[in-house]
Amino acid sequence: MQRHNIPTAKYKTFTKEQLADGLAFLETLKPPFVLKADGLAAGKGVVIPTELSEAKKELTEMLANEKFGNASAKVVVEEFLNGIELSVFVLTDGKNYKILPAAKDYKRIGDGDTGLNTGGMGAVSPVPFADDEFLKKVETQVIIPTINGLQKENITYKGFIFIGLMNVNNEPYVIEYNVRMGDPETEVVIPRVQNDILELFNAVVTEELNTIQFKIDEQYAATVMLVSGGYPGDYEKGKKITGFEAVSDSLVFHAGTSLKNGEVCTNGGRVMAITSYVKTMYEAVQKSYRSAEKVKYDNMYYRKDIGKDLEKYFKKENA
Repeated sequence: MQRHNIPTAKYKTFTKEQLADGLAFLETLKPPFVLKADGLAAGKGVVIPTELSEAKKELTEMLANEKFGNASAKVVVEEFLNGIELSVFVLTDGKNYKILPAAKDYKRIGDGDTGLNTGGMGAVSPVPFADDEFLKKVETQVIIPTINGLQKENITYKGFIFIGLMNVNNEPYVIEYNVRMGDPETEVVIPRVQNDILELFNAVVTEELNTIQFKIDEQYAATVMLVSGGYPGDYEKGKKITGFEAVSDSLVFHAGTSLKNGEVCTNGGRVMAITSYVKTMYEAVQKSYRSAEKVKYDNMYYRKDIGKDLEKYFKKENA
């Protein structure tokens, strides 16, 4: 990202010998500050001080006093980005690209984005706070430099690029890349792609993606993930699942299920994803919840607030 001028949080890495430089770099950033131990620290190696004095003390503790042992032999000091997250997906044949629908997922286990992080508890697409103007910035400032950068560095890459973004005052900042689709965003993105997916994959192989007329369904899609009680901690498997056959107006994606003696049973933390797509996001969310209510198994859990943080957009839709 630095080599190809792709917008991301400002950051620098420092060692014990560079402590003075690290303290000076902190002064160039606005609070809060993000300090990350560069090694394994059992999930505790990130601190976010809100005051400059506190940040300087923390950096000294991590580097000079080895707060996290070898894990903090190097510390990344990073700018804190305050905004709302979304994911944008790109399919590339190495030269050409198609931009798939954007999505927003919900990672924490509890309503109101509380509790532990999960693999994802639900998702919506399109993303109402990512308008055409914002997505054009994503294309020109992020996607094109990424594809060009791969070519300039002689990296032959064909497939999906997942771009995790932060919308900061209507400006895109990259927070992560992945070389795959994301879950559960896939369950709202792929249903909106009207092309035959095999046709797209074939064009990726033959480097003829530019010849495909890409078609996106304008409807909204919403996914609700049904999980095992206790997830993302300990949970039991083998619970009989009923009612999913009665779901007729939503898509039911099996995630953690298995067949036992002819019966469908739970076999993972995230069990099923229920996706609906209709004209408005509000309707899509409500439809997925109505379908979710038909599915039954012991200790079933799902978040009840997927899309609730976007209700101001619902009101705009329904006005």
